[in-house]
Amino acid sequence: MIISIKKTFKGGVHPEEYKELTAHKSFEEIPAPEEISIPLSQHLGKESIPVVKKNDKVKIGTLIAKENGFISAPVHSSIAGTVSSISKTFLQTGFQKTSIVIKKDSSNETEFLQPLDYDTVSSQEIIQRVREAGIVGLGGAAFPTYVKLSPPSDKKIDYIILNACECEPYLTRDYRLILERTEEVIKGLLLIMRATNVQNGVIGIEDNKPEAIEKLKEVLSNYPQIRLIVLKTKYPQGAEKILIKAVLGREVPPGKLPLDVGVIVQNVGTAIAIYDAVTKGIPSIYAYMTVSGKGIKEPKNLIVPIGTPLKNVIDFCGGLTDDAKRIVIGGPMMGFAQFDLSIPVTKATSGLLVLTEEEVKEYPETNCLRCGICVSVCPLNLTPTRLVRLIQKKRFEEAAKLNISLCMECGTCAFSCPAYIPLVQWLRLGKQWAISNKV
Repeated sequence: MIISIKKTFKGGVHPEEYKELTAHKSFEEIPAPEEISIPLSQHLGKESIPVVKKNDKVKIGTLIAKENGFISAPVHSSIAGTVSSISKTFLQTGFQKTSIVIKKDSSNETEFLQPLDYDTVSSQEIIQRVREAGIVGLGGAAFPTYVKLSPPSDKKIDYIILNACECEPYLTRDYRLILERTEEVIKGLLLIMRATNVQNGVIGIEDNKPEAIEKLKEVLSNYPQIRLIVLKTKYPQGAEKILIKAVLGREVPPGKLPLDVGVIVQNVGTAIAIYDAVTKGIPSIYAYMTVSGKGIKEPKNLIVPIGTPLKNVIDFCGGLTDDAKRIVIGGPMMGFAQFDLSIPVTKATSGLLVLTEEEVKEYPETNCLRCGICVSVCPLNLTPTRLVRLIQKKRFEEAAKLNISLCMECGTCAFSCPAYIPLVQWLRLGKQWAISNKV
């Protein structure tokens, strides 16, 4: 069933989209580099444990690190070659973590999992396959997906929502996956529904993607158990709690999770990864990502082996323009600026942006104008300006009482601030205090 009523949420912003740079470009496969560096911390939770050592031979898909406890995920090699070292390297967040460095050989041998039959695979087999394949959420947080598919027995899940909003500017990865692999996206969602024994599926998509909407309508005519809900284009429509409220009218209470209101949300990229792992036995070894921005010569949508240095990705897209100023992993609203092009692509890398001075638009910070715009645009009804004043005065306990830990760092407040105050950076500092002090 198609619902064309364009739902939305309170607050939010409308940044320039820039999706036209790559929306019409099909995925291309980038050649595997001569050397890759695969981090053991590509997911939320504990770092994985190496199961290989220096000089070991590996194939494409070989398990190189096992999960470390419940909130963790195994890691596989994305190339065939020899382990040259296990050492600390920088990640996209700026932190150093253990990585396995592999030098490529010419064999291109694979070691995938045994494919399972789509029509007969059971719930437990799907969850186990997702676990073995090392699949994590590809919408941002990189939470181990098998954990999401295994809610506590006292949590009754009655809806699976597939997040097809892709509300960050520039990014078109999910959009292209829907256009190029429509049936497989739907079948990935159906596998998620089967794994969780849920009968109701919903796809939420913003109305700035008319071609994808038409493709989904065409395929969904054969799947009456899945509804398509078209949402108004507004950032951050794709945030889990915001999407649940817009689609189902259910509000996730402060400090609670989507499963507390009977919902599991998964990303389009995650659905594809699950489909490939179940039906083809391919573990999570590739990143589907958008490379865009006016600072890159040839914007593209790419399929990139995990562990590939950012420099290789940039070179494959023609290199930087003369006025390139900033390189960002992810989207411009929630992404991380990069300082080293040897940093590797990870499972959840959704985009690589190269922005020019025109796109970055830096302005000098001034005093807060007390205008309240940041309060009006916050989708979680927080008070960013008040929280930031408390953090600046190191009154962290008071900030915690005002629910600073709920902030999802979406950037709507900083984007809208006429005083150009770096609100998100201050809020992130306050959140780190709250987390470290378990407040």
